[in-house]
Amino acid sequence: MNIFDIIGPAMIGPSSSHTAGAARLGYVAGLLLGEPVQNAEIILYESFATTGKGHGTDRAIIGGLLGFAADDRRLPDSFALAGQAGMAFDIIFSDERRGHPNTAEFSLSGKNRHIGALGVSLGGGRIEIKQINGFDVSIGADFHTIVVFNKDRFGILAKVTQLLARDRINIAFMQLSRRDEGQDAVMVIETDQEISDELLREMKELDNIYDVVYLKPF
Repeated sequence: MNIFDIIGPAMIGPSSSHTAGAARLGYVAGLLLGEPVQNAEIILYESFATTGKGHGTDRAIIGGLLGFAADDRRLPDSFALAGQAGMAFDIIFSDERRGHPNTAEFSLSGKNRHIGALGVSLGGGRIEIKQINGFDVSIGADFHTIVVFNKDRFGILAKVTQLLARDRINIAFMQLSRRDEGQDAVMVIETDQEISDELLREMKELDNIYDVVYLKPF
C-alpha cells in the first residue's frame, strides 16, 4: 500500500470509488473503443446503481467517455457536454447482482467500431476491466497495455512478442483468452515501456489480427 491508497487520487468528489473510479472506468472503456463515442449504453449495478446518482457516478462515467480525467472540473457538466459532442447515451440502474458492489457494463459504438466491456471500481480510484466483448480479462491500466483482437491461429503470439523483443519492450504480464479453438481471441499484454505508433501499426498489419488498442497508464 502506498500513500495514494490512503489519501485517494486527485479528483472531483465526493467518492474515490463511485466518482473517481467511475470516471476512470469510462475513460478506459472509451480508449478501448479506439474512436470517439457516438452511442453509449451503460448499466450500473449494485452500489453503483443504488447510490450512483448521489455520488455523481453517472456523470463521472459519461465524463470519462468524453476523455475527462477524474479531477477534471467539467465532470459535473458531462451530460450537457456529451450532447454538444454528439454523444447519445442511456444509463440504466439495474437491481441485478453482479458479484462486485461497484460494477458498470458498457456497450459503446463509434463511427466504425463497437465494443462491450465490463469493469469494477476497486476503491481509491483504482479500477479493473474484467471483460471485453465477452472475453475474461484483467486490466487495471497501471501499465502500458496492448489489447490485441485476433483469430486463434498458430504463431500469432510469437509474431507479436517478436516485435516487442525487437524493440526491447519488456513484458510485465500477459493474458490470453479465446472463445474456442480456431475462433476469435484476445491477448492482453502489459509492458514496462511505452509502445510506439510504428510498432502498433506493424502489429495491426499482421495476418489474422483484427485490431490493436493501446492504453497508456494513468
